[in-house]
Amino acid sequence: MGRHTQLYDRHVAAGARMVDFAGYDMPLQYSGIRDEHVAVRQRAGIFDVSHMGEVTVTGPGAPDFVQRLVTNDVGRLVPNQLLYSVMCNERGGIVDDVIVLRGGEDNHFLIVVNASTREKDVAWMHEHAGSDVEVEDRSDQLALIAVQGPRAADILEPLARMDEGGPGLRELRPFFATGLSLAGVTDSEVQRISRTGYTGEDGFEIYIDSDRAGQVWDAIIEAGAAHGLLPAGLGARDTLRLEAGLRLYGQDMDDDTDPYSVGLGWTVKLDKGDFIGAAALRELGGTPPRRFVGLRLSPRTIARHGQTVLQDGREMGVVTSGTYGFTVGTAVATASVNSGFDRDGDVAVDIRGNVAAAEIVPLPFYKRPKGDG
Repeated sequence: MGRHTQLYDRHVAAGARMVDFAGYDMPLQYSGIRDEHVAVRQRAGIFDVSHMGEVTVTGPGAPDFVQRLVTNDVGRLVPNQLLYSVMCNERGGIVDDVIVLRGGEDNHFLIVVNASTREKDVAWMHEHAGSDVEVEDRSDQLALIAVQGPRAADILEPLARMDEGGPGLRELRPFFATGLSLAGVTDSEVQRISRTGYTGEDGFEIYIDSDRAGQVWDAIIEAGAAHGLLPAGLGARDTLRLEAGLRLYGQDMDDDTDPYSVGLGWTVKLDKGDFIGAAALRELGGTPPRRFVGLRLSPRTIARHGQTVLQDGREMGVVTSGTYGFTVGTAVATASVNSGFDRDGDVAVDIRGNVAAAEIVPLPFYKRPKGDG
């Protein structure tokens, strides 16, 4: 039996199919992956993502340390702003992809890491932190609840009281956060909410003390019923994120993958100063050893992680992620291919001995319509 989040009993009571994920017993689906996927695209879904890791970095050396730790430019963050980045090793390989939040107080950062790499990431941070930095793993003390979809703000707004002087819920900009009271959790137990997510839709992520998670979850479920909100599991989370072209650590990238080779070169700011892996990334000179491409297949042809990508009968790469895209109406996949791969050539995937034709398409497969959230 794996570890449980504070919401485990609620998932079981709701009839969720539970599976092991990164050492946690997590809901794969409730009513069904398709239903949950469509709910998020058209209305709203609520996810328990409390298995994710949260690490606080504080102390007078915190700003310089976080700047050295990640590839993106943390120095441009204002208080309560977030950014997406990767942490690299000295070879330029990706240790993990992370979200960095600069807190409202001086020298305070929160770094959200993947559940499967939590212990590795925390050890990596401790290894590189100086005496003027304190790194604390807060993962067991914090829960994380995501509400995603075009009606997310409609559901949360009646429950939320934002920090005085801060933006209202609807005015909160993407990749910004603020404090709030929500669902009876008062100002003395302040939560934080960010306009972020992993689905390609507008939405919010709520950070809260673990022992208050159930109270907040129940209130959102109740308020969301009139808006068609559904609880959603890992299955829908994966189909949603893949349609939106979002990467998954351990499938699309790992310690041997540089950010350029997985289409994340935009997170690398070589002009910001020195950081771990900068020298190796500079040596690549904009010519990474691999390329990251999107593939569209026929509706009944699902490519899976590790299957071979072919061009003119030759092995040119591997599928990193694949699924059926319920919004786009066909099977989609991402692949890591050799630098000599011809984007204009024919391409196919070897699916358990069957050669299935594929079409190279730009990422993302799905993009939220403008003005939607």
